[in-house]
Amino acid sequence: MRKHLASAIAAVIFGFLFRLNRYEWLWLIAAIFLVMIMETFNTVAENIVDLITDYHFHPLAKIAKDMAAGAVLMTSIFAGIVGLILFLPKIVDLVMKFF
Repeated sequence: MRKHLASAIAAVIFGFLFRLNRYEWLWLIAAIFLVMIMETFNTVAENIVDLITDYHFHPLAKIAKDMAAGAVLMTSIFAGIVGLILFLPKIVDLVMKFF
């Protein structure tokens, strides 16, 4: 969660620096909140599994935890793609101004 929060703060700072328009902000904020929501659901799933299994290993518990973590990973990949679509053209334009 801390890494995602740090990435979100960096993305917001870059959003201000690159002066995102309204629709770009909507995509950025949606991606950030989706990742945070999935991180929360992942934590809930892990805690419930631990509670039910009494912290003992069970193959199905591992699968449940892995699936919750996979959902976070997929959402993070989506957020990364949104970030690339929003920021890469702006970074390329900035670099091209110097050449």
